[in-house]
Amino acid sequence: MTETVNDEHPKDLAHHFHTMDQQNASAKFGMWLFLGQEILFFSGLFLAYTFARYFYADTFLQAHDLLDWRMGAINTVILLTSSLTMALVIRSAQLNQKRAIQNFLMATMALACGFLVIKYFEYAHKFHEGLLPGKYFSYTHEKIVGHPGVFFGLYFLMTGMHGVHVIVGIGVMLWLWFRARRGDFHSNNYAVLENTGLYWHLVDLIWIFLYPLLYLVR
Repeated sequence: MTETVNDEHPKDLAHHFHTMDQQNASAKFGMWLFLGQEILFFSGLFLAYTFARYFYADTFLQAHDLLDWRMGAINTVILLTSSLTMALVIRSAQLNQKRAIQNFLMATMALACGFLVIKYFEYAHKFHEGLLPGKYFSYTHEKIVGHPGVFFGLYFLMTGMHGVHVIVGIGVMLWLWFRARRGDFHSNNYAVLENTGLYWHLVDLIWIFLYPLLYLVR
């Protein structure tokens, strides 16, 4: 049986919803539930950091000096800029600027890739110098009190999980870009862009906490 599309049931409306408002509200509610569990997940990591820093305060103060705060600062600027371009994606959809949606999605993905490139060089340097987690810590250029492997274990765990979220975000935005080329998004259908924007803002927010905790320990 062929489904008919009419004014009473827009083509963007799933069959199990009555209105676009109902569909968008349901999607946003589901997204907030997802973001809530993401916050709980990272809260556990931040709690682990808090306990480790309490027990190894001197170690953390010394070990953080081996991180390049300038590269972390550049990445902070990159992610903050990507939040702006992601917001412009949604604004472009509200204004029915289909080409702008594609351009700002591409800009956001480019910035996210730039973040990962800088993180790659940071990680490569750590591996080369032996600044590794736990028993694999083999840095010999200077003595660090306590257990520096604990600090770098948390560094790789927290920034690594954040990096995974960045990669997932790039994948979702690439899918949205292909859909935008098809003309799927407009002023009456942009909830998926808005939800992706919420996810991306959370990714940025988490980095805003990670940067001072790991790179600017005092």
